[in-house]
Amino acid sequence: MERFLVFKEYCSTLCDEPVPQLKFYEEIKRFEKLETDEERWKVGKEIYDQFIMKELLSNSHTYSERAIESVKKHLSKYNPNNPKNSLPSALFEPYKKEICDLLRGRIFDKFIESEKYTRFCQWKNFELNIQLTMNDFSVHRIIGRGGFGEVYGCRKADTGKMYAMKCLDKKRIKMKQGETLALNERIMLSLVSTGEEGCPFIVCMTYAFHTTDKLCFILDLMNGGDLHYHLSQHGVFSEKEVKFYAAEIILGLEHMHLRSIVYRDLKPANILLDEHGHVRISDLGLACDFSKKKPHASVGTHGYMAPEVLAKGVAYDSSADWFSFGCMLYKLLKGHSPFRQHKTKDKQEIDKMTMTMAIELPETMTNEMRTLLEGLLQRDVDKRLGCMGRIAEEVKEHPFFKDVDWKQVYLLKLTPPLIPPRGEVNAADAFDIGNFDEDDTKGIKLSEADQELYKNFPIVISERWQQEITETVFDTVNQETDKIELKRRAKFKQNNIYDDEKTSDLILQGQLKKNTGTFGFSWQIRYTKLYPNRLELHYEKGDKDPEK
Repeated sequence: MERFLVFKEYCSTLCDEPVPQLKFYEEIKRFEKLETDEERWKVGKEIYDQFIMKELLSNSHTYSERAIESVKKHLSKYNPNNPKNSLPSALFEPYKKEICDLLRGRIFDKFIESEKYTRFCQWKNFELNIQLTMNDFSVHRIIGRGGFGEVYGCRKADTGKMYAMKCLDKKRIKMKQGETLALNERIMLSLVSTGEEGCPFIVCMTYAFHTTDKLCFILDLMNGGDLHYHLSQHGVFSEKEVKFYAAEIILGLEHMHLRSIVYRDLKPANILLDEHGHVRISDLGLACDFSKKKPHASVGTHGYMAPEVLAKGVAYDSSADWFSFGCMLYKLLKGHSPFRQHKTKDKQEIDKMTMTMAIELPETMTNEMRTLLEGLLQRDVDKRLGCMGRIAEEVKEHPFFKDVDWKQVYLLKLTPPLIPPRGEVNAADAFDIGNFDEDDTKGIKLSEADQELYKNFPIVISERWQQEITETVFDTVNQETDKIELKRRAKFKQNNIYDDEKTSDLILQGQLKKNTGTFGFSWQIRYTKLYPNRLELHYEKGDKDPEK
């Protein structure tokens, strides 16, 4: 992201030849973000006329025949009344690849030799040397508490961006033997958080760091409360409202499952709302990578765990999440889990019901809702919706979702049924959240071996850091650095320093006395230049070649 911005700045200010390909590339990227066929047709035609047809007429079009024909075919076949002849967002993909190949040549080689590339390297060096501490954040009120620690709202000091800070207590982790769980959460968060776009339906991580007594995750801030809280305030949801939440959660689960991650703790309390009412799956502490070995541990929340998870020694994969998904939808509709009848809290009884009870679905449910729940709550994994070979696609194609435009869902364009109150913390009061009893961990001591476990815990998710920087301080820092650079050049010019020196990485220069005598009695004056990786001695100030 930042490399492209710096390269773009080089092309517009320093490059000695026009780079029309860059504008073409940006227009293609803009086209790819358009939401409707009507918009794509209008903008696609404009791009074709400006960047393709104009060059074809002047015999200056340098792109392949294949790229031209691909775009022409789709534009000519477009029919707004026929979904089969819609315009794909990847319409200009062949051009995009060829533009990148063109820009990688002579122009990019010149960019690498320019001061703008040095600027990019400075940003990259800054990123690679980030070592966060608590001092880098302004920590606000507590917004949640879990088994190992608390979650706070916080603001990053250098950019002002708001985050959630999840702090796990190392002593409490040791007391509960939760080291593997804590480290696993860090691994799972890094897997779902990487990528150019990330997932808008999962609470992702940007940073992780640790102090002598805390493990800290810096996560997306979701200040709209969770679905469990809103269920208690709002009451049960209608099928239409449930459809909205179900659609967004499906895309979050799909993102995980495509990365061979089973979530294992799907329930309303783990579904957080943002300020606009859109939802994200949170808390990946129990998530598991099943790419190499399927898990068989019985973990999760009773009343939401799949039969194969409850069965001892049975391996499972993403199938478990679709069963939990069915339980959660039932809870949103009826106010309780399908297996928590008569408000029982006996975990063994709930598990027994999950394994044996025939689920009775109310007649008030629509047939589409009923068949969706029946498909998701199948005890036989091979017959369960989402587990017959096509994972999330099977669920998305169910008649309950027949009127859902999944692209609109992904783009967060559907209207949420519930908008959290603005200016309020949609969570329990800080007093109700409470604090841990510090006496619990009074006798726990952290050894060097305990701290060694967390030596690789710190991480910066590169794409997310770049996004934070470009959205906040990137332009300001570059402008200020340019001003400093101009002053530096003016000073060099005033001191009669040569052009090759003023654009180099020269740190310091001036006269130096050099001892050349055998016993230290002979001194000579040399003009000295200090670089990051060497020291040069010159006979005279204007000498370009250093003393051998």
